[in-house]
Parts: sequence; structure tokens; C-alpha cells
Amino acid sequence: MKKELRSNDINVTLVDSKINGINNPLYWVELSTNLSAEHFVVMGDGVELDKVVRTQIVDSHLMLSAKLGNAKVIELFVVVDDERRNLEKLNNRISKRVSYRLKECILKVLQPIGDFIYNSGSFIMFLLRNRDMVLHPSKWKKLFKTIKQRRKERNRFVLNPYVQKDYLHYIHVTETPDVIEKFGYNPLISVLIPVYNINRDWLSACLNSILDQSYQNFEICLSDDCSTKEETLATLKEYGEKDERIKVYYRKENGHISKATNDALKIASGEFVALMDNDDLLPKDTLYEVVKVLNENRELDFIYTDEDKLDTEGKRCHPHYKTDYAPDSLFSSNYISHFGVLRKSIMEEIGGFTVGLEGAQDYDLYLRFIEKTTPDKIYHIPKILYHWRMVEGSTSMTIDNKGYAVDAGKQAIENALGRRGIKATVFKDEMVPYYKINYAYDVEPKVGIFIPTKDYAKITRDCLQSVFDKTTYKNFEVILINNQSEKKETFVLFEEFKSKYNNFHVFDADIPFNYSKINNMAVHAFDCDVVVLLNNDTEVITPDWLQIMVGYAIQKHIGAVGAKLYYPDDTVQHAGVLLGLGVATHAFVNAPRDDVGTNGRLRVPYNYSAVTAACLAVEKSKYLEVGCLEEELTVAYNDVDFNLKLLEKGYYNVCVPQVQLYHYESKSRGLDTSSTKYKRFVWEQEYMYKKWESYIADDPYYNPNFSRSYCFMLDERAYIKKSQEGVGK
Repeated sequence: MKKELRSNDINVTLVDSKINGINNPLYWVELSTNLSAEHFVVMGDGVELDKVVRTQIVDSHLMLSAKLGNAKVIELFVVVDDERRNLEKLNNRISKRVSYRLKECILKVLQPIGDFIYNSGSFIMFLLRNRDMVLHPSKWKKLFKTIKQRRKERNRFVLNPYVQKDYLHYIHVTETPDVIEKFGYNPLISVLIPVYNINRDWLSACLNSILDQSYQNFEICLSDDCSTKEETLATLKEYGEKDERIKVYYRKENGHISKATNDALKIASGEFVALMDNDDLLPKDTLYEVVKVLNENRELDFIYTDEDKLDTEGKRCHPHYKTDYAPDSLFSSNYISHFGVLRKSIMEEIGGFTVGLEGAQDYDLYLRFIEKTTPDKIYHIPKILYHWRMVEGSTSMTIDNKGYAVDAGKQAIENALGRRGIKATVFKDEMVPYYKINYAYDVEPKVGIFIPTKDYAKITRDCLQSVFDKTTYKNFEVILINNQSEKKETFVLFEEFKSKYNNFHVFDADIPFNYSKINNMAVHAFDCDVVVLLNNDTEVITPDWLQIMVGYAIQKHIGAVGAKLYYPDDTVQHAGVLLGLGVATHAFVNAPRDDVGTNGRLRVPYNYSAVTAACLAVEKSKYLEVGCLEEELTVAYNDVDFNLKLLEKGYYNVCVPQVQLYHYESKSRGLDTSSTKYKRFVWEQEYMYKKWESYIADDPYYNPNFSRSYCFMLDERAYIKKSQEGVGK
């Protein structure tokens, strides 16, 4: 059972703990916290035990261990401002350790059975919940054969990127050296490295990883920030004399990372500059891959890559597989991070790094740099081309080891919004070290909430009542689209809400069901600034849902805005749409309500190629600009098609998970099991493949390393196939 400690300064959840080992017991504990490791103390029989930081896993999770020896009573404390609070107390009994070991053995035996139940059960639930994917009974035999085959393949091919063993296997299989080409364009790249009191081994490894690059037209610009360590200074002198491409600038006073990197920029003479920390490593082909891209497009100003980390034993772990350029994701976190290569002339134009935002200096730089270029000149290479060393007390272990970095990041976003003339409030998320924005406006735009229905008065009543009772936004109208309802209680409901609310209207769409057409008819018939498409089987949870969604929808660069939707059991039904898993699938389906998601995707806004129309906001002018919903798609994929039309016009679609609703999923229409409906679904699926083949094959907001069978997992088969076709965006 989870234990929590929360106050203004403390946010700690004890996620899991155990005592492992029979002869040499070891205490393991996993914590979700905003505190660093030094705030936790493990006691054995009243004596403080030595603890080890095993790893800092994704999204502020800290894992510690301690050898227990003969200690009988084990206690875990959190210490803040000399105040000690007890988190856990355990008895270290041999009977308990033996019991745990037996449990592990039993689970190991039962795991294959569990996998089968999980895979089969999840797939069946998927079929039941996703109306557009239910096959005609005549196809079930083939379907179950496919399930059986995929279950066999899963353990072999689908890997969890956040399990180190899986990740190491994946990179062993997929990372093969490129055939080195000769380029017609060979720009000089200046690698900027601020240096301060780093030990020789790490600095030497860093510099050697650059000197060993397969692309050799580079220079290394080192700026020593007044180091006092003799081994640091000696290493700088040695390498400065070793290779004429290595320049060393010695600062006369310590000024911290921004000033030091700015001095490195001053001695750089390359057309492009690359940013690197003094203890990190570059794979052999990093600069080659960058220049390869530049030879394909010399107009690029900003190139960034995927990255991973090196644990305390030097093993690779925690990969960060990124999306293509995503401006709203970038306002939520510095997802770009390493490795960044930027045009030097723009770096000089913006004045380099901002002094005073140390801890988020790269974040601030990227936000300012992007303002001087355009999205078509920003390029993402979906390959791990940077290794970030995990050092105790470093942000590579956890950003919370430098709590000031979160505050500096918030300031960087506020500064960017101010420069761009956008009124908004920036909030730090409570569970992950990322950010949320509430956009402000002087006058509430008029919102039309369009809700199609055919009978099912009870669920429609629940939906309507939640909108009117919970919505704090004032300037809205509800347009209930009546699509050939027949039951008396439905018309009683219409009259009841007409009499209660002046901003409630019924629009009669007396045609056979066509989701696209009935919504288009209603949108054309009513005046509003922002269109909200809402299913009649939803219920509002977040009172300020419209304030938030409208704030995003009226931004010039944003197309469709989606929300986080839950099933009635409080598991996730929608948090963005991913392309290429079939035509499309919802991200994080069945995730627990308190799950933060991959890199915080269930906590803060992220750009996606599409969001579901079960709850979607878009400016009416943009709705009309792309030709409304496609009326040839009567049931399935009309929302995905609409989103992709917005992408084609240059807009960005975004899911804002701070807006939450329940979704009971298409109750008033039922499941697609009839032969006619199945044929229609197949036709609509083929329509999407023909029209949007490039997006389905290569979703810009879903990294090509990820599986096309399981969301945010790794699939070596898919990657190998993709690499044969060529990747990179």
C-alpha cells in the first residue's frame, strides 16, 4: 500500500519496498518524490545504514538500496530542515525473506500464463471498447490465430525501453555502423564544452569521444570556469597541446555555466555549434549523422537527436526517444535536451546563453533560438546520438537534484511567452518536473458545444447535467444534435433542458447516421468562435475545462485540442492518438488514473498527430478552413482525418491532460458487428491508408524506434524494417 507525505516543500510517495536475499539481506525502496537522495535515511536497529542510489528512473522516481547485515528493525526516514519523518518500518525476519523468495519463484513460473491472460484479455477489451475495430464474426478465427502468433512474438521482439536489459538487447540488435559516405558539403562544427573541476577520466573520455568521430571537420571549444582542481587543469593543458582543433579559454573568475559557455561560443569559428557537457559522450557517428542531414538540406538551422544515459557503472539506460519538433510539448518540458546542433549566426544574434537561468540555460536558449527560425528548418534525427552521464547530484540523475532548475525552466517559459506577446500563467506540475500553461484572454470567446445523440436519454442527461453543473466558463451554448430520436423520454429531456437553460438548443438532423455530416450541419447553423465536439456519453470532471481548452484553441499555431478521457473504472481511455498502430490508436489505454505516462505525457500537454472528437475544441475558422469533417467517413476515422487536415495546413494538435472527462464510449450507437457495418469500416480504413499513407507510416509525434504493436515499447522487427526504408525527419 502506498504511503505519502505531502506539504508545501515535500512530495513523497513510497511506491514499493522489499527486503531481498536470504543470507545477505538487501533493502530496496522505490520513491516518487521531488527530493534528492540525501533527504532519505535508512536505519537498522537505530543505526544509520549506508545507502546506494541504484537508479533514477523516469519522471522523478528514485530507487535506493541498503545492506542490512544483522539488523532486525528497518526504518526509512525523510529528512527536511533537520526534521525527520518516518516513511516505513519493517521487521527483517528470515521467515519473511524466505517467503518473498518463494513468491518470486512462483511468479516466475506463472508469468507465461499471466502474459497469455493479459494479452488475450487486453485485446478482447480493446475490441469491446473500440467500436471501429470490432470484426465480423466470420473473421474471428483468423483474429485468434493472429493473437496467438503475436503472443509468441511479444517476448522475443517487444521490449520495454525503461528495463535496462531490454534496452541493451535492443541497441545490440539495431545499432549497426553506417556506411560512411563522402559529402559535398563539410561544414565546420564547433563543439562547445563548459568545464569546471571535472575529474580527468570523465573529461578525457568526453574529449576522446569527439576526437574519435567518423566526421572529422570539427573543433572543440573548451571554456574553463576557473577550475581549482589540478587534474582538470592538467587535462585541459594536455589536450590543448595534443590537437590543434582543441581550443581552451581560461576564465579568470567563476561565472557558472551560461557565462562559461558564452566564452566558448566567442572562440568558436564553425558554421554550426554543438552543445555538450564535460562528462558526457558522443557515439562515433554523431557528427557524421548531423552532417549527412545537412547535405540533404543546407537550410536547416537546428538539428537535435535522441539520447540516453550512462548509469554509475557506465552502462546505457533510460533512452529518450523524442518526437519531431512539437512547440506545445516544448512548452511543457525541454524534451529536446541533448544533442543540439545550432547555426552559429543565430546563436550570436540572440546573444548566446542567458545569465541567471542556470539549470535551464539550454531550455531558455532553445526557446529563444526557435523564435529566429521556422519549423521547416528544425530537424529531428531519431537515433541515440548522445550519452548523458548519470552523476550523483546531477540533473541526469533527476532534475530534482537541482530544484532550482525547475524554477529556472518556469521562468524561461514565462520569458518566452512575454517576448511573443502571449498572456498566460505557467504552473509547475505536482507530480513531474514539467509545466502546464493556462492561456488568458480579455473576453471569453463564444463557444458552441455540439453533442450528437439518438435516444439514450439517461446517458445524454448525465452528460448535459455535468456540462451545466460543473462548467465555470460562461459564454457557451449547448447544441444537442437530434439524429432521428424516437423515444418519448428523449423528447421529454429536450423540453426539460430548453425550459431550464437559455443557452441550450436542439438541432434536428433528420438524416441516416453520418457523424461528420450531422456535426457539419449543426456547426454551419450556429454562430460561435470555438467549436467543441462532445460525445453524449461523456461527463465533465474538470470545472475549468472550457477555459483551458479554449485558451489553447485560440492560439494561432494550434489546430485541434483534446482532453484526457477515462473509462468508468478510472483507467485512461484517451490521452492522444498515435498513428501507425493499425490506422490509429489511443495512447495509454487502460493506464491507471495516477500514471504519469512516458515522459509525463499523462500529466502535461503534448503534441500528437490527432486527438479524439469525443471531446475536441477547435476555432470555427480553422474548422471551416480545412473543409469541416469529411462526410465520406460516416463513422470511423473522421476525427483522425480532420486532425490530419489541420496538420497539413501547418497547425499543431495538442492533448491537454489537465482537462479530464469520463467517456462511456458510443453507447447510443452500439458496436459494429453487422456485415454492413463491417464492410463500411473496412472501406473507411482503406480510405485512410490511401489518403494519409505517409502519416500512418511515419507519425511525426511517435518515434520510429517505438513498436507499431505496443505503444511506447521497442520492437526490433519494426525498427529494422524502418531502417531499410530510411528514417529521419
